[in-house]
Amino acid sequence: MKQVLLAERFCLIGHIVALVFGLVGLLVILPNTELIMNLPPIGQTAMQWSMAGGGVAYIILGAIAVALYAYRILGLGPWLAFMVPSVAISLSSELLGTSTGFPFGHYQYLSGLGYKVAGLVPFTIPLSWFYLGLVSYLIARSGLEARKAPRWLAFPAAIALGALLLTSWDFVLDPAMSQTMTPFWTWKQPGAFFGMPYQNFAGWMGTGVIFMSVATLLWKKTELGLTRSQLNFALVVYLSNFAFGGIMSLAAGFWVPVGLGVLVGVVPAVALWWAAKPSLGEGNTVLRANQREVTPAPLKVAAK
Repeated sequence: MKQVLLAERFCLIGHIVALVFGLVGLLVILPNTELIMNLPPIGQTAMQWSMAGGGVAYIILGAIAVALYAYRILGLGPWLAFMVPSVAISLSSELLGTSTGFPFGHYQYLSGLGYKVAGLVPFTIPLSWFYLGLVSYLIARSGLEARKAPRWLAFPAAIALGALLLTSWDFVLDPAMSQTMTPFWTWKQPGAFFGMPYQNFAGWMGTGVIFMSVATLLWKKTELGLTRSQLNFALVVYLSNFAFGGIMSLAAGFWVPVGLGVLVGVVPAVALWWAAKPSLGEGNTVLRANQREVTPAPLKVAAK
């Protein structure tokens, strides 16, 4: 498990470094291409690589990092029970959306995010749904579980909150990434929300709710028992990706999407992470989790 932890941390650092390179490239280098000529050879190579494949690299590294994290704290079965539905359902939604306009609206992907499945959706897109979806769901569900909410309320609420955290990321990402100097996708019929149709948010919420519901059923209602320290990784992934989209939107002058994203995404995520802190009255499940925080045992999923 130590090797898994090291690989997980390595991929997380690479993911964040790629995000930073992407910001520098999109906000500094592209508007001032002459800056590349003033860089040393290694700097020129790094920036050229970043422009050519940085988007693909940061998504792949993020997906690998979260996959290793999920394997380490949940186990192989629960990890696959979330990843397979999230990738399959999000890819289906994206293929449907780029073909028909439902459920997100009429849009199309451009170059820069890798090979396109069926010539429509970059293969990296469902990977981003997976890794942001999983950390959003784990934060939401663990925070609610620690508050001892009854299952009939906690599980639907975790699905709704997880989907909301995921959608909040798109509040800040979509306006900037579709209207930057080198857009990664475009809206065929621009909407009223900074170029996006409001339908897009319903599509994001709906897609997230569907695959999180499937994962919840496959996990057979087992409590996760994750502690705040075990959720640190998930929060870092969520906040770093939100920061990337937020900085891009602020640079483009889109203040409202960032404020909305902070209100319904960042604030609830931090509050739920804080709520997951174990206490003496939280029961044996959390106490056992607290004792194994250094190298936690995989989650054993079984019906109760």
